[in-house]
Amino acid sequence: MQSSERRPITILMADDDAEDRLLTKEAMTDARLANEMRFVVDGEDLMDYLHRRGAYATGGTDAPEPGVILLDLNMPRKDGREALGEIKSDPKLRRIPIVVMTTSKAEEDIVRSHDLGANSFITKPVTFGGLVEVLQAFSRYWFEIVELPITAHDGLGR
Repeated sequence: MQSSERRPITILMADDDAEDRLLTKEAMTDARLANEMRFVVDGEDLMDYLHRRGAYATGGTDAPEPGVILLDLNMPRKDGREALGEIKSDPKLRRIPIVVMTTSKAEEDIVRSHDLGANSFITKPVTFGGLVEVLQAFSRYWFEIVELPITAHDGLGR
């Protein structure tokens, strides 16, 4: 598929840190990435978004289907590990690529994330410039190199 034929992909970021969400959004702009970004604040909010429950029950325009999820591991209510396990065990959701993006560098977190089905593991850079560089590489890989399924989770009627 030519890059001009590619459809826009929504990135859904699950992160409880408001500053990290804002910096990521600003870094996406600085990296000149045109993808729409949506944000949820924890694993419960993520699952509500994906299942169109609670605040997201009104329909697809307020919660467009994500083409990829950026997932923090350490969040309240339901952490990223629990949400990752739920998503990858759900036949309707498991095709959505999930990139763990967290401050952790622990080998245990890397191994466990991959065991639960994460597609990639990125340690958050400590500088804004580093974040811009990571998001440029992320975008190039996921939206220019990789072929994503037309519908990440067929059968949901969206």
